[in-house]
Order: sequence, then C-alpha cells, then structure tokens
Amino acid sequence: MMDPLILARLQFAATTIFHYFFVPLSIGLVVLIAIMETLYVVKGKEEYKKMTKFWGKLFLINFAVGVVTGIIQEFQFGMNWSDYSRFVGDVFGAPLAIEALFAFFMESTFIGLWIFGWDRLSKKVHLLCIWLVALGTTMSAFWILAANSFMQRPVGFTINNGRAEMNDFFALITNGQLLVEFPHTIFAAFATGAFMITGISAYKMLRKQDVEFFKKSFIIAVIMGLVSSLGTALAGHSQAQYLVETQPMKMAASEGLWGESGDPAPWTVYAHIDTEDQSNSFEIKVPYLLSFLSYSKFNGEIKGMLELQKEYEQTYGPGDYIPPVKTTFWSFRIMVAAGSLMILLTLYGCYLAWRKKLDRSNTWFYRAMLWSISLPFIANTAGWIMTEIGRQPWTVFGLMQTKDSISPSVTPGQILFSLISFSTIYTALGIVMVFLFLKVIKKGPNAVDVDHDDHGSDPYAKEGYHAIS
Repeated sequence: MMDPLILARLQFAATTIFHYFFVPLSIGLVVLIAIMETLYVVKGKEEYKKMTKFWGKLFLINFAVGVVTGIIQEFQFGMNWSDYSRFVGDVFGAPLAIEALFAFFMESTFIGLWIFGWDRLSKKVHLLCIWLVALGTTMSAFWILAANSFMQRPVGFTINNGRAEMNDFFALITNGQLLVEFPHTIFAAFATGAFMITGISAYKMLRKQDVEFFKKSFIIAVIMGLVSSLGTALAGHSQAQYLVETQPMKMAASEGLWGESGDPAPWTVYAHIDTEDQSNSFEIKVPYLLSFLSYSKFNGEIKGMLELQKEYEQTYGPGDYIPPVKTTFWSFRIMVAAGSLMILLTLYGCYLAWRKKLDRSNTWFYRAMLWSISLPFIANTAGWIMTEIGRQPWTVFGLMQTKDSISPSVTPGQILFSLISFSTIYTALGIVMVFLFLKVIKKGPNAVDVDHDDHGSDPYAKEGYHAIS
C-alpha cells in the first residue's frame, strides 16, 4: 500500500470521482434553469421566474464548489503524474487551453451577468445569458472529453523525442471516441440535474410544502429525466459498439470473457469471476444478446481476454494487458442497472403527469424519487470507473502505461500526505455544500419574494454573490 504508484492511483481516483459529482450536476441544472426562464419569458408567468431563481441558487452553490474541486484536481497532475504530463502536454495543451480561456471564461462572465442582471437587463438579454452559461458548461465538457478521448484512442499526433505532439487538431476534435463519448456524458449530465430537481420536488410534495410550485418543477424535470435517460442508454449503446473495434480488451473484461465467446455471443448477466484461474466458475447468460449489442445483429464474435492477451503481446511486447476484470465487469453492470431504474422511474413519472395523478397518494413513488437522486451519481461514477479501469494497464492506450506515467521523484510519504490533505478538504467542501443545499431547500421558493419585499433589492444577486464567495 506504500507503493507510490498505488497511492497516486488512489489519489487520482478520489479527486476525480469527487470532482465528477459536481460537473454533471452543474451541466444538467443550468439547462433546466434555462428552460424554466424561457417559459417565464414566453408565458410571462411569475411562477416560472420563481422556479428559475430557486433552482438557480442550488446551481450556483454546486458550480462554486465544483470549481474548487477542479482546481485541486489539477494539482495532482504536476505532483504525481509529471511523466504523463510531459508525454501528452503538447496534445492536451490546445483543448484544455480552449476550455479554460473560452468555455470557462464564457461560463464565468455570463453567470455574473445573470446573477446581477435581474431587473437590470431586458428579459430576453437576461435569458440569453443563462443559455450562454449552459453552452459554456457543455463546451467545457466537450474540450475535456476531447483530451480524455485521446487517452482512449490516440489520433492526430506524432511521436517526437519520446513525446506525443499534435499534428492534426481537426483529427483530435473529430476523434471517433469523442463522438460517442460526448453525447453519452452530456445526456447523463442532463439526467443528473433532472433527478436532483425531481427528488427535491417529490420531497416537498410529500411534506405538502409549496405543492403547486414543486409539482410544476417536477413535471419539467421528469420529462427531461426520461429524455436524457433514454438518450444516455442509446449513446452508451453506440459507445459500446465502438469499444468492440477500438478497445476489445475493455469490452471483453466488461463481459468477463476469458476465452473465445463463440458466434453468436451470449451476454453475461452474472458471473463468479476467478482472476487467478482466469475463468468463471458460475455464469448466467442470455443467448445472442452480446452479439446483438455489439453488432446490432444476432451473430458476431467477441474475442476473449486470453486471445487478446496473445495479440497484445505480439503488438506491444511482453506484459500483462488484462485489466482488473472484477472491477470492470461489475462497474459496467452497476451503471446499466442504475440507468435502467432511471428510465423506469421517469417513465412512470411522465405517465402520472400525463394522467394528472401527481398527488400525495403516490407516497411510495415520491419516496422512490427522493432516493433516486443518487442513481445518476452512481451511474456516472460506475461508468467512469469502467472507462478508466478497463483501459489499464494503459494511461494512453497503446502508447504509455500507467506505471511509466508517475513522477519519478515523488515519494510515498508525499503522496500519502497530499491524499489525506485533499480528502480532508473534499470532505469539508462536501459538508458545506450539503448544508447550503439543505438551507436553501428548507427556506423554499417563497423566501425569494419575502427577501425582495423586505430589502427592496434583488435578493438573488445577494444569494448568488454569497454562494460564489
């Protein structure tokens, strides 16, 4: 456990997973807030303005904490992964610079205009500000995923003096991996924001607090939740088919396939995996399904890990190219299970909304929606674990292994100290965020109007200023 590589990987996992709690929530919330403000501008009803302000407070709190966690995450690349940073720096420089200088700058600028622009900007200009924030958050995700996609499938580069140097920027942003990874990630982010709003709205309706306000919020969010959950599943299906071609070892590990699967290939529902014997002692399979998922037809072979291991040894030289199978296998199934529950819950919620049956008699459903706030976070985390662990032992697939990416001079004590320090900071940030969320939720939407009447100034600007501070 005092191996610097293990400690560095633990720190990367901790910082990345924690940071990714906030990123999709920000992306999802801001789009829903923009939709609510659009309804306010189009219909002119104050209730939509109240919705925009109430849910906007939660977005601002989450955005502020997310920025802090992102800054901390960047520190570890210079500290723990200097050889990796040196190798990919000339490739990552362009997309990450665009993300920081263009997308994040646009987010920050128009968030400020939106916070302080109530009653100062025209309705349409103010609405444009929040849509530009939504565009900025989405574009931030695009540029970061462009860098991540290079790690999954390197394109548009040449090797010079032992470093990858970009020679085709267009190839980088049209990477096939990016084209399947980006929609899957964005739809998942939309679902994360939607489930946050539906869960909080369900809780408030259970407690009979501002029922009409939260019922309308619930309807808007549950529709978005259904559309985005289905979009996530369809985009994920396309991504899985792409993996069969570009990262077959990851696909084989996610299915627990050791030897040849045969043609047609069955999909493994459950497997008791024995990594020492490199076999499964017990399996539950669905015939033909894996071939259909992989090729959209009921025939087609998926190569097993042992066969691929021999091929990789011929291509890359001696080594162990089989990733942690159990982690890859079960993280994929946890993601699929959480996503399936999200589709079922939102489908039923849309049915209730269509039949106008959203009342307190659906107590079990509202309680389920409250707990379902966790489902997108579980799916997002499991999906990223599968994506990163399934690529092992590679940091950049086919070019650089994880063991060669760590800083050569870093000591286990230094990494352990920073791991404990960052974890402590993250814990404190998490507690602060939960406290602020609960405070806003407890006050409810009417607190905005009360503050406005009492102080005669725009309370949302004040709330937003304190959230960012």
